[in-house]
Amino acid sequence: MNIFGIGLPEMALIMIVALLIFGPKKLPEIGRSMGKAVRGFQEASKEFENEFKREAEQIEQAVQTTAQLEPKQIAAAEASENNTTSSSQS
Repeated sequence: MNIFGIGLPEMALIMIVALLIFGPKKLPEIGRSMGKAVRGFQEASKEFENEFKREAEQIEQAVQTTAQLEPKQIAAAEASENNTTSSSQS
């Protein structure tokens, strides 16, 4: 078992030190608050990831739309330029 690079012996030592410092009555409360903090961090992380994915999809759609419109705009500009050039030569 290796959580955050901490093995089982190190985890046991941390728990013993926490038990000595905070006492048996305060330890469950501290555990609960740490659990809530970790859960909140996970939720915020998922929300950030979802927002990042949404923005990336929007950018990708914008790029695809631009890539589809660009050849049409170039063709329209060339046609317009050809019409202008042929009009001025006449």
